[in-house]
Amino acid sequence: MAKRNGGGFPGVSRNWQRGKLRWRFKKHVNGVKVIDAYIDHPYGSDEFKAEYEALLRGAQKPVFSTAIYGTLGWLIEQFMGDAQYLNASDIRKKTLRGQFDWLKAEAGKWPLDDIRTRHVEHIMGMKAGPSAANTVRKNLSTLFNFAIRKEWLMVNPAKKAMARKENDSGYHTWTEDEISRFLDRFGPGTKQRLALVLILCTGAARQDVIRLGWQNIKAGRISYRRGKTGQAADLPILPELWAELDGLPRDVMLFLNHGGGRPYKPESFANWFKDQCIAAGLPHCSSHGLRKAGATRLAYAGATEYEIMAFLAHKTPHEAATYTKAAGRARLADGGMSKLPSFHELQGNRNSQAIENKGE
Repeated sequence: MAKRNGGGFPGVSRNWQRGKLRWRFKKHVNGVKVIDAYIDHPYGSDEFKAEYEALLRGAQKPVFSTAIYGTLGWLIEQFMGDAQYLNASDIRKKTLRGQFDWLKAEAGKWPLDDIRTRHVEHIMGMKAGPSAANTVRKNLSTLFNFAIRKEWLMVNPAKKAMARKENDSGYHTWTEDEISRFLDRFGPGTKQRLALVLILCTGAARQDVIRLGWQNIKAGRISYRRGKTGQAADLPILPELWAELDGLPRDVMLFLNHGGGRPYKPESFANWFKDQCIAAGLPHCSSHGLRKAGATRLAYAGATEYEIMAFLAHKTPHEAATYTKAAGRARLADGGMSKLPSFHELQGNRNSQAIENKGE
């Protein structure tokens, strides 16, 4: 039974569960409970205060304690009330909620103390593709590391789970020929062409490109903050992008919209653009592949990992290294093979050697 703490942390009450004292935080807005989570730190400690303040600031989604204590479902609910989750971007939280809902439905009742590596691999096997299976492994590892931080577990059973082999290239990267085919299909002034050029010249992901407008342009530059990472991008506007923007009305906030200024949702924009790719005879292409094409262009032009990182609005140059390494390998191959004599030269050398041998 809950008992109020009587201290200086409004919304906090104490609960005894299985002989263990736990501190429960509830937040209500207009009489409706919007969060119900536990703070598993000593009352009044620095850690307690930090988590309490994080809940006060960022708790906007329901995190009700409906699962059995000590189960995977319970752990998910505790994680969603923690600052690690609450401080994530809205898009990241939305993605995680969907993935956690699946985990809770499939394995939410499993006791944490009984989960082993083989169980993690079993849950991974419930997903059809390698990428989805690896996402399950990654999410479970995040949850178990959180439990270790809270001192609810000693080891992470997902750490030694075998990852599935994925296609290294992921989304197809547009080639220059495919970009030309799309531009030939959709001429200047079309929304399709504007969408391609915007992504290609800014590296904006689908959730970011749909928010771009005149408010993002100043002194010949276009800037925005990436929704997924929170990183800022501040880029010069290339001439081909200026050519598409120049004819757009100045009184409409968003460059890309349904019409009448109505904004796209990320999913609806991605679906619309996929339809345009199909219409152009490029069914294997996507909006995300254009973002990769922009980074590939930079890499082959000699851009550094940090320059590509700035273009993609990444937090680290790790992913950018993929593009610079590929471009570097191509340059090495070009340099090495340019040193080879031509086929005709090789044939001529062989014929000359054969004549010399015959004369001997």
